[in-house]
Amino acid sequence: MVRTVLFIIADYAWYDKIFGFFLLMAQVFVLTHGFGYFLNLFRVVNAEQQDSSEERLKSMELTEYPPVAIIVSSYKEPLHVVEDTLISFYNLTYPNKSIYFLDDTRYDLKGWDPEEARLYREQINDLCKRIGVNLFRRRWRGAKAGMINDFLSFLDGNPPEGFEFVTFDQAQQVNPGQEEYIIVFDADQNPFPDFVETLVSRMEANPTVAFIQTPQYYSNFEFNRVARASGLQQAVFYEYICEGKSMQDAMFCCGTNVIFRREALRDVGGFDESSVTEDFATSLKFHVKGWRSAYLNRVSAFGDGPEDLGGYFKQQFRWALGTVGLFRTIIARFLRNPLELPIYKWWEYMLSGTHYFVGWVLMILVISPCLFILFNIPTYFARPELYFVFYVPYIILTFSLFIWSLGQRHYSVSEVINGVLLQAICFPVYMKASFLAVLGYRGTFKTTPKGRSLALPMYALWAQIGLASLCLVAMVWAGMRIYFERELILALSVNAFWCFYHFLILSAAVYFNHPLEESRSDGQSLYQAG
Repeated sequence: MVRTVLFIIADYAWYDKIFGFFLLMAQVFVLTHGFGYFLNLFRVVNAEQQDSSEERLKSMELTEYPPVAIIVSSYKEPLHVVEDTLISFYNLTYPNKSIYFLDDTRYDLKGWDPEEARLYREQINDLCKRIGVNLFRRRWRGAKAGMINDFLSFLDGNPPEGFEFVTFDQAQQVNPGQEEYIIVFDADQNPFPDFVETLVSRMEANPTVAFIQTPQYYSNFEFNRVARASGLQQAVFYEYICEGKSMQDAMFCCGTNVIFRREALRDVGGFDESSVTEDFATSLKFHVKGWRSAYLNRVSAFGDGPEDLGGYFKQQFRWALGTVGLFRTIIARFLRNPLELPIYKWWEYMLSGTHYFVGWVLMILVISPCLFILFNIPTYFARPELYFVFYVPYIILTFSLFIWSLGQRHYSVSEVINGVLLQAICFPVYMKASFLAVLGYRGTFKTTPKGRSLALPMYALWAQIGLASLCLVAMVWAGMRIYFERELILALSVNAFWCFYHFLILSAAVYFNHPLEESRSDGQSLYQAG
């Protein structure tokens, strides 16, 4: 409020007004999303104090076991990754299950040696036969969403043209098509033995719930900086944010470790194939149709996170592109029919849909103090006492609550900072993805690379290193101005501090670009989380 009033009434130059407007928008973004986080935090903490968490998602003892399809869609994944996942499926204790491997690999791609493609196909066939898993293929279209939709059509008795289905599961008791629930995993996710019973018991007790999402947990964190930090970044999302959204019946699907009601999928016409984040887009379809969603904060599967910055950036680009792309749909639907969803659901979807604009926000926050030190733009930075009075208390309060809340879930300060730093250095990826999404670029689905830990060439980090260098130059220049000019000492000192703060954050790109570590003594901390 103070910043808005100052922006309106102050007699600034036109260029100050421009940069001031962008900074104001960045601060509004931070305040809005901070408020959204603490609303969810309040809901969860209040529910825990009232001991009402279990009442939100009732379960029932299973006397019968409805048929369930366990599926994994795979696009040219490493064979050892696929094998570990399929073996873990056979450790599931649920008695009435069918296991399907959906091979979405494009064997006709140009540039892939035909002999290598033939060999990979044979190895997949042999793997499914050896383990005893049903194998489904079809003519490629629509990436993961298209594959699952074609598989659902196959279950409904309307298989796509050119499909291939081979039954290798000799012990299967359920004919394809009888399944009431579909459980979806990514190719690197390995469920715990009781995964299915835990979710089916809740789906049976809540017939209006379309899906139940469970967390993603990365187990390859012990000696890898990127995997550890990306897992901690996920943890921030899967703790209070997801629980709060679930309490508002506004939880969205995250694409893996999730159970769907097949009836609900039929009702909305399957997965949304118009987005590379088909899970998020399909969640909106469920809620518009009146179906509920839920989140169970119980680690029920483990998998691998990205192991280098290249893989992490690709993952985040896809998520940002699809999420911001869906934001355009959210805005359009809201303007056409604001009563289509309750206002609190629109609020949650708009928060989620705008999250990846954070890249632009970070860049504005980094550049602003540099501009003041180097060019006296914006000139209102010459009054830092206003920020001490109105803005610093907010920063201290929000950061303290953020650290405290995650500390309640057994995350240390260093772990939380690690996750925040990794997300911060991803700002150019978020900027590019959100810009393309606003323009309507859809992109193509690409899986996150696995089983590698490579350092990017330094030129690939030009944005992070360039801004860090700018902050360093601004700090030196601030010192020279203080020494020679003897004016605006407080203003220059405060802005130099922010430059130093941002310099440390951006320098983390070099730290994460060498992800492998030889040893780690505190590797048990993540196992205690959640």
